[in-house]
Amino acid sequence: MSLSETATLEAVTIDSEGDFSYPEEYSHDAGIGLNEATLDYISNVKGEADWIREFRKKALQTFESKPNPTHWASRDLENIKFENIRYYLSKGQVPTRSWDDVPDDVKQTFERLGIPEKERKYLAGVEAQFDSEAAYSNIKVELEKEGVIFVNSTKGLREHPEIFRKWFGKVIPTGDNKYSALNSAVFSGGSFIYVPPGVKVSHPLQAYFRINAENFGQFERTLIIVDEGAEVTYMEGCTAPKFETATLHSAVVELVAMDNAKIQYITVQNWSNNVFNLVTKRGIAHENAEIRWIDCNIGSRLTMKYPGVIMKGRKARGEVISIALANDGQHQDTGAKMIHAADETTSNIVAKSISVGEGRSTYRGLVHIPKHLKGCKNNTECDALLINANSRTDTYPAISVRGNQHATQHEASVSQVSEDQIFYMQQRGLSEAAAMSLSVNGFVNDLVREFPMEYSVELKRLIDLEMEGSVG
Repeated sequence: MSLSETATLEAVTIDSEGDFSYPEEYSHDAGIGLNEATLDYISNVKGEADWIREFRKKALQTFESKPNPTHWASRDLENIKFENIRYYLSKGQVPTRSWDDVPDDVKQTFERLGIPEKERKYLAGVEAQFDSEAAYSNIKVELEKEGVIFVNSTKGLREHPEIFRKWFGKVIPTGDNKYSALNSAVFSGGSFIYVPPGVKVSHPLQAYFRINAENFGQFERTLIIVDEGAEVTYMEGCTAPKFETATLHSAVVELVAMDNAKIQYITVQNWSNNVFNLVTKRGIAHENAEIRWIDCNIGSRLTMKYPGVIMKGRKARGEVISIALANDGQHQDTGAKMIHAADETTSNIVAKSISVGEGRSTYRGLVHIPKHLKGCKNNTECDALLINANSRTDTYPAISVRGNQHATQHEASVSQVSEDQIFYMQQRGLSEAAAMSLSVNGFVNDLVREFPMEYSVELKRLIDLEMEGSVG
């Protein structure tokens, strides 16, 4: 979803603050492994309509028929043992609007992560998901009066089917890829947001996703619909404890920006390094609409995430601002997809990656401008920083521009931290580690400024933490 202590809160600050878990007793457990009985269990627990149950079962067939991608990251993906994963765990909680009513053990986790404090300080609404289901969900009364809906996806499907069903699975079809099919089969949790025409939500809405259990898969599904002339900023964050076994996170996020609408979607993930983070994110921008993905990827064993925008309406705009940091044993395979489908559309991709130790970062991008369109523009920038001699970075841009009535530009660079620069800073009293952190923060500073202040501070501190021990 992604995630991190992303919206995290001050917990996003220190790795150790997210690396904890409490023993849990679950009221609902679908068991280990995936088959139709698993899907029936999920549907029965949720009391879902027959069409959702059928949707899940068709998605399972699609998932089973699709092989893992073989053209990239195939070796890592082979380590996912779908038969060993638990696909649904819940304490039986119903999302409450009061922190006092959250189960004590769950509340203990979220309080340690600092979420209630952040909500009081600067958020317009919060949803906090614990394993498969939301435990807390609240939105400011003023926004409710304006018709803004911010609930978990289960409640959205049940209480707002006339809005939800129209776009559910339309931006990202079940068969888009193997992991979107898996999510469609076992999805649980995630956010549903609807902003009525002309309503501008002035403060961010936030969702926080916490994996607490071992051998678990989290499959939230988020759908955000912003009607004509409306605006919203949404932030998400996720953490998980460090277990010896692999954990799977496979989310699907669909955004719909109607005419003249604006959506800003911010992710700061700080997964532990046993998590496979395989996420599909895409938005549709109608006439003169704007969708911005601001994405920070820290942690995980493997991240594969390529936020995309389909610019469907004239003068629509899409943008992806991305930061990825790969440390030892980690592969950040990230990028962006921009599909121009109308005249005078504009896209912008700015991606920066840092590879530490034997970490590997990969930029994988797609820009497509068909021949029949006029006046489209794209800018793509990919910059990589290598910290050590064994660090690795790869760039795979695919830019397809047909016709001669468009403007595109692509820039890429790879650099290594300068020994002279580090030596210079050490002569002025900085330790080698502090000098290295300063260099890295300087490399990403122009992008960090795109984050809200609360996030940018935590992001810099996360980078400082990741840089510890990277020297030498």
